[in-house]
Amino acid sequence: MTEISEYPQGTPCWLDLWTPNRQASMDFYAGVFGWEYQVGPPEQHHYTTAVLKGRTVAGLISPPGGGDNPMVWVTYLAVDDLDAALATIAEQGGQSLTGAIDVPGGIRITLAMDPTGGMFGAWQSPDHSGAQLANEPGTLIWSELMTPDPATARTFYAAVFGLGISAPMSEDFDYTTIQVDGRDVGGIGKADNGMPASWGTYFSVASTDESAAAVRAAGGSVLSEPVDTPYGRM
Repeated sequence: MTEISEYPQGTPCWLDLWTPNRQASMDFYAGVFGWEYQVGPPEQHHYTTAVLKGRTVAGLISPPGGGDNPMVWVTYLAVDDLDAALATIAEQGGQSLTGAIDVPGGIRITLAMDPTGGMFGAWQSPDHSGAQLANEPGTLIWSELMTPDPATARTFYAAVFGLGISAPMSEDFDYTTIQVDGRDVGGIGKADNGMPASWGTYFSVASTDESAAAVRAAGGSVLSEPVDTPYGRM
């Protein structure tokens, strides 16, 4: 079991699913990943924590407005000082959408937009905590921003979070990793076909083919069939 006790600044540390139908999403991911749930009180909009093997792995919420909100996974990057991050976000051409928000456990967060239009979260925790389990089946294994302007995005995230940026994969593939202390923690690449900037989430699974079948059985859709890549079967 890959338990994680702390996340250095710049590391993707938490995920929220914004969904207009929280119960349907809970049922779906329970079927695909085996998640169980802890449901919060009404004053917290029934914010729901997904749990696997007794460890927290993600959150689900139906924001006020219901069906008016898009269904999206939100990636949070760890920060040591949220106020300093908010100042740098503005200096680098980004925009905080919420300002600083205090949440239970002494955690402070903001939701923000980078200069290329990608929405992300910044997460300050007194003990550098986040998801308690990662990099194993049913949990986060990779986060990446695909954007029409990767050069601007790299400059922005490097400035806000102190991230290192790798060399591009190749001349024909404009994709770089983002690095914390020399360790790859995510990626930034060029979006194809005029797609807007967005952070994407990859979950580890024991079998990609069996998981694709589980997605269908739970009422979801497989948008691309399983395929072998140099980094694993996706």
